[in-house]
Amino acid sequence: MPASPQRDVIIGIDAGTSLIKSVAFTHDGRQLSGFSLPNTYMTSPGGHVEQDMSRTWTDTVAALRGLVAAVPDISRRLAAIAVTGQGDGTWLIDDDGRPVAPALLWLDSRAAGLVEGIRSSERNAALYRRTGSGLNACQQGPQLAWLQAHAPETLSRARTAFHCKDWLYFLLTGQRATDPSESTFTCGDFRKRRFDAETARLIGIADCAALFPEVVDGVTTTHPLSAAAAVETGLPEGVPVSLGYVDVVCNALGAGLYDPAPDVGCTIIGSTGMHMRLATSADAVTLNAEATGYTMPFPVAGHYTQMQSNMAATLNIDWLLDLARDLLATEGVVRSRADLIRRLDEKVLAAKAGELLFHPFISDAGERGPFVAHEACAQLIGLRSRHGYWDLMRAVMEGLAFAARDCYAAMGTLPGEVRITGGAARSRALGAILGAVLECKVRVCSRGEAGAGGAAMIAAVATGLYPDMTACAEDWVRPYLNEPQTPDPALAARYAKMFPAYLEARLAGRPVWKQLAALRAGAGHV
Repeated sequence: MPASPQRDVIIGIDAGTSLIKSVAFTHDGRQLSGFSLPNTYMTSPGGHVEQDMSRTWTDTVAALRGLVAAVPDISRRLAAIAVTGQGDGTWLIDDDGRPVAPALLWLDSRAAGLVEGIRSSERNAALYRRTGSGLNACQQGPQLAWLQAHAPETLSRARTAFHCKDWLYFLLTGQRATDPSESTFTCGDFRKRRFDAETARLIGIADCAALFPEVVDGVTTTHPLSAAAAVETGLPEGVPVSLGYVDVVCNALGAGLYDPAPDVGCTIIGSTGMHMRLATSADAVTLNAEATGYTMPFPVAGHYTQMQSNMAATLNIDWLLDLARDLLATEGVVRSRADLIRRLDEKVLAAKAGELLFHPFISDAGERGPFVAHEACAQLIGLRSRHGYWDLMRAVMEGLAFAARDCYAAMGTLPGEVRITGGAARSRALGAILGAVLECKVRVCSRGEAGAGGAAMIAAVATGLYPDMTACAEDWVRPYLNEPQTPDPALAARYAKMFPAYLEARLAGRPVWKQLAALRAGAGHV
């Protein structure tokens, strides 16, 4: 069903952890409107983090109906729908397509002990060579292994193991499927772009292989919107639906990772930090000695996304802002984070560069990229009495940039240009510091909904609106990339001299982190 001139709108659905978004784009990538609803999940002891699968679908339907109301002629103009969503996790359904239990989210850590056992065994290196991804409790493979050991009755009722977007695709089309990025990340071989029996055996879930659905590439294959889904959503039956890649890959696509120019990277600066490089073949993928990071097929034939992820990015900035807010509150002065952020760039850029070293490992979960250490904690080194609040804030931003360099270095050479997106991408100070630390040009992606946009790009190619992703990116990405910022040479030189000290202090900190964790555990702290 190729798009006609009248059918010029694509809907991108992005079912994230905190928000479910539906966004309408014109055929050439202009955003028409969007509608979102908050997402909900439940936590319980033992590291359990779960989501009601039926509620996720109900909220997605409500988001789509909200979009239909916002764009009154959307049904007549609709050319395609695409869906992406939060990655990892385990969403199980039975023979009749009903959930057998709440979904395990990527935040769920119940399989952490199992993962640590595998990572310390000889199986870990073999797994890493096949998947290209470090084993983590967030992944479906270890979660299935946990269910196999602790909840076999749940698995016995299951027929198919989905991820979030796969579940929504099933309800939109009736097809049991997953995409190449999640199939290899879960339990696959990244070179083959599909599930792999030997990988399942190494994880210990050979008996679960029957749960894995067909792998469908949404760039080349669509399925029609079912009659039941059409009634629920208010959208026309039969419109093509494309199964997008996982949300982080769609974000990278929408933010400009795919480019004919070599040496392009993409960094998402949100609560967490995600740093990505594009490998143009399986042989170009760089696997590191610590077996960390992730490798996922990219929605272009033969291409792969390599990723390293920091557990905390803007969470470090929020922490320091909240210290100031708390101090002001004791004097009866109420300020929001937004109030303090208004002058943040000006103050940080006025502070002296490279005065302090900060390791931004402030997350309670420790760190996962480019090393794995659950005990990792933030460190501030070099303090003198002359240092003030804005020296600390500059050090925090420099620490985020050094962490990014650490991650990119684990994936090969530093990129020549990095496209940035996410909540902090608009910060002039952070952009200037990041470019100087990485010694590269920085371009900000101004598209507000890169994830939904990337999913919609996949549908645009699948339905013939564009002959290939290169042509699509010219319209959908390039106009939204700001002019490149060239790094200051003197600042880049100073940071290049500081980076070895950042690395040395990180390595030296590991035994101290372990001692602190043991002391906290002995004192009864979590």
